[in-house]
Amino acid sequence: MNNDQVSGNWKQFKGKFKEKWGKLTDDDLTVIEGKREQLVGKIQERYGYAKERAEEEVKDWESHNSDYRW
Repeated sequence: MNNDQVSGNWKQFKGKFKEKWGKLTDDDLTVIEGKREQLVGKIQERYGYAKERAEEEVKDWESHNSDYRW
């Protein structure tokens, strides 16, 4: 998937990310802008999770949202 496709998907899925991780701000989502590692890091920061737990949360979200691809 190219960067344009990721950006397009990101706009569609921002709402879904906020539903799942309500502590993420609009500014966080702007910084993340479709970058998986940034998402994991922001989840760690906002929720106080270890990296492994944040990674598991993202993996779980991905498994339930197979139409989104990084």
